[in-house]
Formats: sequence, C-alpha cells, structure tokens
Amino acid sequence: MTWDKLEKTCQTCRKCSLSDSRNNTVFGIGNRTAEILFIGEAPGEQEDLRGEPFVGRAGKLLDNMLSVIDLNRSNIYISNIIKCRPPSNRDPLHVEQDACIAYLYEQIALLQPKIIVCLGRIAAQKIIDKNFKISKEHGHWYECFDVPTMALYHPAALLRDPRRKPDTFLDLKELQRKIQEICERTYL
Repeated sequence: MTWDKLEKTCQTCRKCSLSDSRNNTVFGIGNRTAEILFIGEAPGEQEDLRGEPFVGRAGKLLDNMLSVIDLNRSNIYISNIIKCRPPSNRDPLHVEQDACIAYLYEQIALLQPKIIVCLGRIAAQKIIDKNFKISKEHGHWYECFDVPTMALYHPAALLRDPRRKPDTFLDLKELQRKIQEICERTYL
C-alpha cells in the first residue's frame, strides 16, 4: 500500500456511522518520512472542517509544545486513532476505533517511526495498554510495534487544566532526550 492509495481509501471509508456526518476525513499531516509519529484520538470540529489534525486551540498549543523541543509539523507526522469526528467531540466508541484502527496501523507500517507519542488517554489506551492511566503513566517509555512509545497529556486536557503543564514540560524534555539518543536526523 502507498501513502496516496491509503489516503484515498480512508477518504471513502464507510466502516462506521461517523462517515455519515463528517465534512472531511482527517487522515494525517506532516513529513511522511518522519522518525517521530504523534497520535491523537479523533478530529474535533475545526479538524473536521479543514481535514487536518490539531488545527484548533489544542493544535496551537501542540505547536507550542513541539517548539519547546525544536520540533514542528515539517519534521514529524501527526495522525489520530480515528479519522472522522465523533458528534459533539465525545470520546470515540470502541466500535469506531476498531473500524478505523487499520488505517493507523498502515500509516505506522509506511512511516516506520523510531518514536511514537500518544497524545492523551484514549490514544494511549489503544496503542500502549487498554488500562493505561494517563495521570500516572505519562512520560514513561513503553515498547509498541517494536518502537519506543510514550504518552503525553492531550493538549486539550492542558487547556482545561493548566496545572498539568509542568509535568508535560518534563515529559517533553524526556522525549527530546530520546530523540537525541535514537533518531538519525538532527532535530536540534
């Protein structure tokens, strides 16, 4: 499967009822040869309208978070567990996640990242462990797909509770350390 074929297949997907209300599928964005993959849970309203992940207020905060460790959207890839917006931005149902996850697995296979970062609880529970507790396990390293994987608080959660920002700063610095350790490209 190629990137273009996978994206076209995803754009016409009808595997779950979310396709009935979407404006756009939100396939992913960034460098398709990146060593670092960020995975969110699902598109929100702005993402659905534009067809890009993390473009609203949470997206602006994510950009700021990335800049703290000298990353930006041109040297990473960003995707989501599911590619269509759940109504009223509710958590994606397990049936929706199961219907869509194969697209993410194909993206991982094509990208072959050296590091995976899950943004938030839902992404971490789907990728790292179904019982993942974001408040206790953020910033720790796990092996998923034979790739070092960590979870950060979702930027939207940080907007709701700014008290978590100091922990996230430390997690970002740990991510930066791992990037320096195992990535071949110079990011700093």
